[in-house]
Amino acid sequence: MGYKPLHCGLAALFIFKSMTMPLYAKEMTGEKQTAKKTAPITLFLTGDVMTGRGIDQALPNPGDPRIYEPYVRDARRYVEIAEEVNGPIKRPVDWPYIWGLTLDELKRAKPDVKIINLETAITKSDDYWRGKGINYRMHPGNIPAIKSAGIDVSVLANNHVLDWGYTGLEETLETLKKANIKYAGAGRNLKEAEAPAVIEVEGKGRVIIFSYGLGTSGIPVSWAASGKKAGVNLLKEPSDKAVRQIKASVEKMKQEGDVVIASIHWGGNWGYHIPSEERGLAHKLIDDTGVDVIYGHSSHHVKGIEVYKGKLIIYGCGDFLTDYEGISGHEEFRDDLGLMYFASVDPSTGMLVQLQMIPTQVKHFKVNRASVADVLWLKDTLNREGKKFGTQVELNKGGNFALQWD
Repeated sequence: MGYKPLHCGLAALFIFKSMTMPLYAKEMTGEKQTAKKTAPITLFLTGDVMTGRGIDQALPNPGDPRIYEPYVRDARRYVEIAEEVNGPIKRPVDWPYIWGLTLDELKRAKPDVKIINLETAITKSDDYWRGKGINYRMHPGNIPAIKSAGIDVSVLANNHVLDWGYTGLEETLETLKKANIKYAGAGRNLKEAEAPAVIEVEGKGRVIIFSYGLGTSGIPVSWAASGKKAGVNLLKEPSDKAVRQIKASVEKMKQEGDVVIASIHWGGNWGYHIPSEERGLAHKLIDDTGVDVIYGHSSHHVKGIEVYKGKLIIYGCGDFLTDYEGISGHEEFRDDLGLMYFASVDPSTGMLVQLQMIPTQVKHFKVNRASVADVLWLKDTLNREGKKFGTQVELNKGGNFALQWD
C-alpha cells in the first residue's frame, strides 16, 4: 500500500497506511510479551555516475585526454561541447562541485547507505579495449570527487568498468579499496566478482549489495569473470539456473534483519519498454531468493517503478552524472534529467516503507535541481510508465516526489 503526504509549510509529514508501517518483532520472555520496533533503513540510490572523459578533464587531476572513439579523439572536446551549449565551466572544479545539490540533500536526508553505479574505469592505463568504441576512464587522482559525497558502495557490473583492460580494472579496484569505498560486481576472479558488498548500519542491521550485469546492457561476454580470470559478474541469461545460483549466494549471506539489494545492469540505453524477461527475473528474485530491492540501471533515462509484493523494483534509474551535455540525439528521452532515490525499507520484512525522489538535471557538469517544467515532465513520465505497475508519484510542496502504490 502507498501513503499520502500531509503538507505543513515546506515540510511534508507522511501518514502511512497500516501495511507500510514499520513492523514489530515480538519477543517472548516467560509469559511476558514485549514489542521491539524496527527502524527503517534508508538507501540512497542513483542512476549512472560517469565521472570519466569530459568530467575527468574538468577535475583537478585530469588524466591523459586521448580516447579512441570514431569521431572524438580528445576527451577535452566533451568539455568544449558542454560549454558551447550551456556556457563556460571554470576549471578545475573542486572535488564536491560535480555533486551540486546532492550534498545538501544527503545532509538533510541522512541516508544509512549511499550506493552508485560507477560507469567508468579509474585508471591511468592506456590499454583500451579495442573495438568497443567508447572507453571511459577517470584518473585515480580524482577519486576524492567520489569520496566527497560519502559514497559507501560502487557497483561495477556494467559495460564500462573494463574499458581500459585488465590493468585498468585492477587499478580501479585498488583505488576504490584505498579510498574505503566498497564495491561489488567485478573482481580479480569469479569469487571476488560474485561477492557482495556488506554495510553495517548501527542499531538497524546490515545492507548486502549483490551486483550483476546482463549482456543486454552491452557487456561483452568476454568480460565475464571466471575461476582464474578477472572480470565482471555476468549473468549470461536470466534463466532458472541463474536464479538458483543467486538464491544460493543470498542464503549464504542473509541473516535476520538484513536488507538484500540486487543491483542489475540490464537492457538498452533508450526506450521505456520493459522486456518480460527483466520483469520475470525481478519477480523471481523477490519470490525465490530473498532479495528485497531490485536496483536496475543501464537506460539513459528514468523508467517505470514497481512495488511487487511490497518490495521495490526500479527498472531504470536513468543517468545521474555524465558529460553528455550538448550531445544531440534521443532528446525526447531527456537524458539530462534524473532522480535521487531515497528508499526506506523495513529490515524485519524487506518491504518498502516509502520512496522519495528528488528531480535533478545535469548542467555545467554538476547535479542541479530540475526546473518546474522539467519536474512536471518527469512526473508525467513516471506516472505514464508506472500505470501498468500500479504506481504513481505525487508532487509535494518542496518539488519532490513521493511514490504511491496499490
